[in-house]
Amino acid sequence: MQFGPLIKYYRIRHGLTQTELAKGICSVSHLSKIESNSKEANGETMSLLLERLGVNLVSITKNEEQIKQLIKELNEKIDFIQEEEADTIMQLGKQFEEIIPFTTYLHTYELTKFRYLIFKHRFTEANEQYESLKKQKKIFSQPQMTLFSYLHAVMLLKKRIYKKADKILDTIGKGSKFDIPDGELLYHRALAKTSPEDLGYAIYYGKMALQEFMEQHNFKRILHALMLLGINYTNSKIYEEAEDCYKNLIRNAEILQEKKLLPEIYHNMAYLQKKLKNYKKAIFFFEKSLSLQTKGTQHYLITLFSIGEIQYELQNKEKARKAFEEVYELSKDTENRKYRLLANYYLLTWDAPEKSLDYSETLVIPFLEKSDGKSEELIWFYKMLSNHYRKMGRFDQAVKYIEKIN
Repeated sequence: MQFGPLIKYYRIRHGLTQTELAKGICSVSHLSKIESNSKEANGETMSLLLERLGVNLVSITKNEEQIKQLIKELNEKIDFIQEEEADTIMQLGKQFEEIIPFTTYLHTYELTKFRYLIFKHRFTEANEQYESLKKQKKIFSQPQMTLFSYLHAVMLLKKRIYKKADKILDTIGKGSKFDIPDGELLYHRALAKTSPEDLGYAIYYGKMALQEFMEQHNFKRILHALMLLGINYTNSKIYEEAEDCYKNLIRNAEILQEKKLLPEIYHNMAYLQKKLKNYKKAIFFFEKSLSLQTKGTQHYLITLFSIGEIQYELQNKEKARKAFEEVYELSKDTENRKYRLLANYYLLTWDAPEKSLDYSETLVIPFLEKSDGKSEELIWFYKMLSNHYRKMGRFDQAVKYIEKIN
């Protein structure tokens, strides 16, 4: 406990001058040195100063122990994805926020608060906390600096900035001395590697993370690791392993009533079935996912659009049109330009086929190139236009779009 700054804090809080506080206890110059931590007070002087300020030393020491315990419990709740319990502990911590700056747990608490804000997806506050911590990092201990780097990477992953997060995580080895379970580090390493060129590493780290979570009996994190493995197996075209992951996920998530996770699991299982061209199964799981989602959200639009794509592929024109019309209207209401453009393209293919091609070249492709990079939708448009121009005998244009794919 830093008693000098603590005394200064309570003196100012009580509206006392140094002369008023020091009177009959010590000299003003002695108090000034105590407050600046340039001189330690003896036990008797300290007790008299604290007594005049109405501060109970035993209570403060006890509070420091409680702060230590709260930080430990908050980290445990985040480790096990216990959101409501984490909220409760964070609320309890607020009663100590005036005292925390004078304890040895100041930076540990602020780093844990940063982790909590990321966990809660409160990114505006998390960004502010990051900037505040960045100014203090020169005085961090080595474990605190490692934790700060790790949490920065996690925040980047939440924002889908994978490459930058991956570079940071590459500097942190398994078993590094900081207060994060190995399973968490391995899981986030797997997430950072989720790109076409690193899928092997993503699966490798995902398997290791899964093993760690199983050893901890961390059931929610087991589901998250299985989800990540399922996605990476699908992207690696290891479809049998992917299907096994999703079957296990569905069974366990339904038993645990993981209502937040189930829509995502159903959607990813549907996407796998779409890849396998099992269109009836794909629609079944997409519709199950949709039934659990909030209408008009980004995920709702993606799932509904996926249903429209399959119905379009199956030439179920009315069902496809209904899906795309709903996507178009909802995306207009929520100002989601991507799905408004994509839905409108499909609607134009029936109403004005020639116009739809021009629309894809002048509006859809430039938007996707700017916002998504080489997304699956963009590559589909490249292939579609290349085939169109090849059939017309315009091989220069056909080659142009083939080259864009490569």
